[in-house]
Amino acid sequence: MDTEHAHLPLRGIRVLELGNYIAGPTAGRLLADLGAEVIKVERPGRGDELRSWRLYAGTVSMLFHTVNRNKKSLAVDLRTAPGREIVLDLVRRCDVVIENFRPGTLEKWGLGPAELERVNPDVVLARISAFGQTGPLAGRPGFAAVAEAMGGMRNLVGEADRPPSRIGVSIGDSIAGLYAAFGVMVELYERAVVPRRRPLRERVVDVALHEAVFSMMESLVPDHLAYGVERQRVGGRMEGIAPSNAYECGDGASVVIAGNGDSIFRRYMHAIGRPDLAEDPGLADNAGRWARRDELDEAIGEWTRGRDRDEVLKVLDEAGVPAGPIYTAADICADEQYRARAMIQPLQVDPGTGQEVPIGFPGVVPVIGTESLPLRTPGPKLGEHTEEILHLLGRKDARE
Repeated sequence: MDTEHAHLPLRGIRVLELGNYIAGPTAGRLLADLGAEVIKVERPGRGDELRSWRLYAGTVSMLFHTVNRNKKSLAVDLRTAPGREIVLDLVRRCDVVIENFRPGTLEKWGLGPAELERVNPDVVLARISAFGQTGPLAGRPGFAAVAEAMGGMRNLVGEADRPPSRIGVSIGDSIAGLYAAFGVMVELYERAVVPRRRPLRERVVDVALHEAVFSMMESLVPDHLAYGVERQRVGGRMEGIAPSNAYECGDGASVVIAGNGDSIFRRYMHAIGRPDLAEDPGLADNAGRWARRDELDEAIGEWTRGRDRDEVLKVLDEAGVPAGPIYTAADICADEQYRARAMIQPLQVDPGTGQEVPIGFPGVVPVIGTESLPLRTPGPKLGEHTEEILHLLGRKDARE
């Protein structure tokens, strides 16, 4: 892919990323993917802790490369006066600042909203924290695991007869990062169309991890307040929707089948040889199907267990029933649909062998045009761009 001449919608926007782990850097990654120049500030010596998370070999994890691709790394210590001066000098030249420290940390370092606004009245500030910048829990630390629990998600994940489980990725962090990037874009738009700007304290993009998760919980609270409903864990099903579940096939593989639309259900039952269920008046709507979900799952499971995965998917595809395989990483890498939209793109990375080789990374979402925008660089080496950035500021080293 032609990375040099690619159309990058955010080219010309400069972002200063303060913080580490996943939430703040995800916001920076989303903006960088679309062309913004993102300068990631890291502690000298150790850098972002994510460099060593899920590290199977070498010195830098693929997780770090994934979350911090397309960025530049500046190694300065925010706890020192020279480090803070460099950051404030950069803020003068930046459109956006993203941070995910515990509330009050930037203020303690002399880098709070008042100081940022003093050097750049038009700067956009996005702040991500466990519980937000206000409220009784604002000062409490917390990771995505806590946010997913308090946001209502964890209670719905897993089987009903077992303790709550967890999704296998830091979904709370990623959702928060997505909201932060969205908030940044809203503020950049307002800056472009509104001639008179409000004070920075009135337009801070304030993202709390648990609120980001909660916002994805659909009608969890309205259902409770309107009907007294407390939704429960239902395993692979979705509360109140049937039949929609994962089913094992005869070859040991599993598929997900979502046949819960009224007309889809009838086609579904005919496809699996159960016209009696297709024409049953008691199963004509979703409420009736949910009441008899165990019966339906048993009938569907009996059919899928008698066929291998490919046959199951072929029959359902021909019948117009939404279904798909449960993919592993290897399945994703081999899938033609991912390949057709450039959703796995190679970057030269050292996986721990001492030599750089092409490693596939997730492409850019959303697709703009016909395929994913090209990735440009993997996660930077610690301090890789320090000299370049100091030169931008007219400095020779970090002590000036």
